[in-house]
Amino acid sequence: MQKALRLQQEMTDRVVFMRQFLKHPHQVASIIPSSRFLERRIVELAEVGSVHTVVELGAGTGGTTRAILGAIPPGATLLSIEINPQFCELLGRIPDARLIVQRGSARELRESLSRRSLPAPEVVISGIPFSTMGRIAGSRILKAISSVLAPGGRFVAYQVSTRVADLARPFLGPARVEVALLNVPPMRVYRWEKHTA
Repeated sequence: MQKALRLQQEMTDRVVFMRQFLKHPHQVASIIPSSRFLERRIVELAEVGSVHTVVELGAGTGGTTRAILGAIPPGATLLSIEINPQFCELLGRIPDARLIVQRGSARELRESLSRRSLPAPEVVISGIPFSTMGRIAGSRILKAISSVLAPGGRFVAYQVSTRVADLARPFLGPARVEVALLNVPPMRVYRWEKHTA
């Protein structure tokens, strides 16, 4: 029964995701959601097992959100910021008190944390497509991520293109990168660590 419900939810998510991709191709980077393999790899690279606060940018239909919730401690908080109202509605159905869903832009990251009285996140995970946004907008978001991230914190971005690595270099330095081939399309997974002063 549980497996059947999960499969039904995945099919619903895929249909919603595809429709939103066709409506907003610049906001939604892929035609289908991330694979389970990619979700697990993102969570492993982010090392969320002992964090207090995680921010997810571009949560989509919630596959990665559920993977993060499955790995963070009981007392942690996950702030998922999503610009798409349809995706926010799906995210709001995830029954977990640790999850805060906020409709909004990644550009308002500092304000979103402040509004919720959340401390500096130890981890920021992003699926927003830096390749489809302007250079100035992308740089502003990455500067905001760098400025709010706790010392020693980690930023993980999963992307089709290499653009995020160039945009993030002035703020976070060079990235560690892996390619997740078991995903359609294959994704690059980048990881940065914020150096302590």
